[in-house]
Amino acid sequence: MSNNDFKVTINSPQFKILDSMIDGVRLLNKFNTVIHTNLYLEQNIISHTIGKKCYEGIGKREACQECISEEAFSSGATLRKLEIINDRHYLVISSPVYDRYNNISAVVEVFRDITKEKELEESLIIKNEKMRNDIEFAQKMQINMLPIKGIYNDLQIDYYYKPSELLSGDMFDVFKINNDCTGFYICDVVGHGISSSMISMYVKQTMRAISKKLTDINAIMSELHRTFLALNFEDDKYFSIFFGLFDKNTLEFQYINAGHNCEPLMKRNNEVKKLKARGYPICNIFESVSYEVKKINLRVGDNILFYTDGITEMKNTIGEYFGEKRLIDLFQNEQNIIKRIKEEIDIFDGLNSDDLALLDIKVI
Repeated sequence: MSNNDFKVTINSPQFKILDSMIDGVRLLNKFNTVIHTNLYLEQNIISHTIGKKCYEGIGKREACQECISEEAFSSGATLRKLEIINDRHYLVISSPVYDRYNNISAVVEVFRDITKEKELEESLIIKNEKMRNDIEFAQKMQINMLPIKGIYNDLQIDYYYKPSELLSGDMFDVFKINNDCTGFYICDVVGHGISSSMISMYVKQTMRAISKKLTDINAIMSELHRTFLALNFEDDKYFSIFFGLFDKNTLEFQYINAGHNCEPLMKRNNEVKKLKARGYPICNIFESVSYEVKKINLRVGDNILFYTDGITEMKNTIGEYFGEKRLIDLFQNEQNIIKRIKEEIDIFDGLNSDDLALLDIKVI
């Protein structure tokens, strides 16, 4: 087949335009021999390759296992592959060239230098890996900071905790204030992920620190609000918290609800009621706060279940909510409520789109 059979010839003006391109370009015949190269390829990638095989033209001694120029000849498809030439990364695009009879007579290959993109990609991979390692460490630390299951001043503690992401904005804690009094709370920070988990850690550390200095429950919550204001967070950062104090000598339980919409459930003799109290969330809207304090005398055998809305608002694959009624029914009829709820969640097959946190406290 003569050069006249090509729609364009090597010496045609169309091919001379290739010298103005900022990518390397070469033309291969059906024997995979280089028959033309543009100026950029000669000066910046590899020179003196005309007459050589395609693989020799990029500095290789053997043919590639998957030769895209051969595939372009046989299939007529445009193919891509990555090549490293003289320590630089290139995206090679191989496309068929048709003659006037619509037969494939040559293959044109474009070499685009993507070294900077590859270096950026590798840098991002390294940074993402480091970030993931940091987040996994933070997750491990958050889980390790959960209270130890067991007995605190005549209270039996059990819980279930499952973040929707690696880090959670839901948190609870149980801690001895002195030999007689125990404090416990559950909080729900708006959102998910790193920022929410950081605020939940702030709540844990701050509540423990404040409770060492103050014993009045309203004063403790007011101080928590004051220290949160001092952080100067944006208005979209806030959290709800239900906080209680239990005295093992008097069996008095006093509590405050700072905007926690999941009112804890109390069970006595298989009868369940909600522990209601009014109060605003901890946020930057209010300069000072005062909360309604409720008190109740507990009895041996009484059970209190704290939870966040991740459990009641969980939906399964058919769009059904787990719901508050299901939770109350389980709580009313089961002794080992945490174990039973975990089993029911598995049966329910819910989508874990929100953090799950349940804290069970029983007077013994």
